[in-house]
Amino acid sequence: MTVDTSTVDTFVGFNLLDRQIVDRTGALVGKVDDVEITVSPGQPPRVTALLLGQETLGERLGGALGTALSGSARRLRGDAESAPIRIPYEAVAELGPAIVLSVRRELLTEPALEQWLRDNVIGRIPGASHAGE
Repeated sequence: MTVDTSTVDTFVGFNLLDRQIVDRTGALVGKVDDVEITVSPGQPPRVTALLLGQETLGERLGGALGTALSGSARRLRGDAESAPIRIPYEAVAELGPAIVLSVRRELLTEPALEQWLRDNVIGRIPGASHAGE
């Protein structure tokens, strides 16, 4: 069966990819690096999840830079963690300049590379601990 995905491709490209995601309180969650699309027999394709994380972005970018980015993220990821960070599309409350979620950021998993950078690079910059104040 051939499915015309041009409508979904346009929607994803213009409304989702690379958009900032904020939680219901306005706290920054990250950017949409890719999306999960489900195709069911006899149904139009639909977006089922937003995917975040450096591993996902690297796979989307491809090439040497993408391989290095996804490889670094994969090495920093623990065995118990799954990649990518997956936010069910049902958690999206509003689409606009930013994607607003109906849940709080604390309920979502933080990518391992972001956590490592915060702890080992950003956290060592003088005054970085006061950046959010």
